[in-house]
Amino acid sequence: MSTGLSGSAVADLLRVRVDDPERIGRLAAERLQPAGMSGATGRLLLVAADHPARGALRAGDSALAMGDRAALLDRVVRALARPGVDGFLGTADLVDDLLLLGALEGKVVFGSMNRGGLAGTSFEIDDRFTGYDAAAINRAGLQGGKMLLRIDPSDPATVRTMESCARAVDDLAAHGLAAMVEPFISHRDEHGRVRNDLTPAAVVRSATVAAGLGGTSARTWLKLPVVDDMETVLAATTLPVLLLGGEVSSDQRAQFAQWSQALASPNVAGMVVGRSLLFPPDGDVESAVDATVEMVAR
Repeated sequence: MSTGLSGSAVADLLRVRVDDPERIGRLAAERLQPAGMSGATGRLLLVAADHPARGALRAGDSALAMGDRAALLDRVVRALARPGVDGFLGTADLVDDLLLLGALEGKVVFGSMNRGGLAGTSFEIDDRFTGYDAAAINRAGLQGGKMLLRIDPSDPATVRTMESCARAVDDLAAHGLAAMVEPFISHRDEHGRVRNDLTPAAVVRSATVAAGLGGTSARTWLKLPVVDDMETVLAATTLPVLLLGGEVSSDQRAQFAQWSQALASPNVAGMVVGRSLLFPPDGDVESAVDATVEMVAR
């Protein structure tokens, strides 16, 4: 099984970045665009890898799983090559590498926008927009932008992130681009770590707040976690919902069963899955992706 890009492939990426950085812009302008946003199976399946830009490198038991860029790119390229995988969500560094590797042709691509809320920091809730902005997403020929909105009732920094997200929704809409909003109700535990509240009531509350951001919801999609009582959660909105794959689970079979149950709802427009597909417990990226494609298609 492959453990990463070859040394020559990595050298080629470095050579372009040093000698011909304009090539990235040319490839973005020439990239084959997707036919639409409905996905090959009628629902969208995106592979996500925007975690490293927020300093979140853990997958499963490995604290630095996403820290090896060659290995991560290899896994993403393999996942994107599987039939039924519609696209990618990531920051500009990864999107640029994947453009150079030819992995984004015909794919739906979302640029990750706010990565300033670094994992484990005192300012984690004040999630500044340090990645793509709407203009950069438009220039790169991407289909939309994704933003994370964690709402901590005890942290005043929340409102700054909310305001920034609302502005981003409007900016994306002005460019005719989709806004993917990923909301959570969050709090700090006894050790000061930010934890997301995954009770159905909390997810419903976060979804209703996220749906109301900005001056139009015409191009807003919600990215919501799969929790108990998804029927109640999905009843909270008329916006397209993409299910969040979440953390790597030691019981992949149980995780897949929960996903499959949530996907039975017609309210679900697809899935966005990162570490669960890229770092499955058995290491078999292709099998994990194919099983997810089958669920999404059903």
